[in-house]
Amino acid sequence: MRTYIGSHEAVNTVEFEELALGFDELPAGIDRDLFRGPLKPESPDERAARLDVAREAIADLVEQGEGGDEVAAWDALYADALTRTVPFLRAARAAGRFARTGEAA
Repeated sequence: MRTYIGSHEAVNTVEFEELALGFDELPAGIDRDLFRGPLKPESPDERAARLDVAREAIADLVEQGEGGDEVAAWDALYADALTRTVPFLRAARAAGRFARTGEAA
């Protein structure tokens, strides 16, 4: 099965997100999980460290954007927005939607 967004074929999940949401990939070496958090639980210390690094990365992107790099400016906005999201699976687990056991699971 093929997936198209407009006239473009999305060949993997990342490309689908890029085409559907209109965002380019973050710069090399920057992981979305850095900004939105991992799917697995993290300790308060891990969360604080991750958010500190994310804030530094966003500040660097903002600085590059203010220096004239339009792509970095958009990446900074996208990364900042990701810090206010929760991955769907983690949110669903927290709500108890995927905690079922039994034959159907």
